[in-house]
Amino acid sequence: MKARESGMPDEEQWESFFHPEEVLDLLELRDCRGDIVEFGCGYGTFTLAAAPRCRGLIHALDIDPEMITRVMQKARKACVSNIVVATRDFLVEGTGLGDASCEYAMLFNILHLAERETLLREAYRVLRPRGRLGVIHWNYDPATPRGPSMAIRPRPDDCQRWVQNIGFELPKSPIVMLPPYHYGFVAQKTAEAEASS
Repeated sequence: MKARESGMPDEEQWESFFHPEEVLDLLELRDCRGDIVEFGCGYGTFTLAAAPRCRGLIHALDIDPEMITRVMQKARKACVSNIVVATRDFLVEGTGLGDASCEYAMLFNILHLAERETLLREAYRVLRPRGRLGVIHWNYDPATPRGPSMAIRPRPDDCQRWVQNIGFELPKSPIVMLPPYHYGFVAQKTAEAEASS
């Protein structure tokens, strides 16, 4: 199931919007001892930046085979061996990963989709107790040069509420600005999930 139109720009423009290493620092992805899952890896902008920060595997998933091919090519060119790419409709099929198998989940520019609860529940399922969820989205501002339409674009407090409704915890001041056009935050799977599993 293809997600609603994201307004994804071409690769060169997209990569001009981010300093991936700085973004990952702000989203607390520095030294990940376990696996990472990336829902909608796109051009691999954050996949490649996350690779040296991950001691496990990065499961880079996307429904678009062209994106998967692009990420595979980039990983080979950079001699990165811990990225596992898969063309997958994770909204219909899930990730294919085991329960509590990942330490970090990346949901970057994807929470505008209509099936966000399905996506968030899958992220919660595959994360270990105290595992972290990184969220990025376009600013709620019609002046951004691209991005989903304002009719489906979430505000930061929308994303926070959806994440909390699934069972994630938020720090006291979770929103970080990611100039020029994005914001982000980190949530954590509850420790109580460990006791109940």
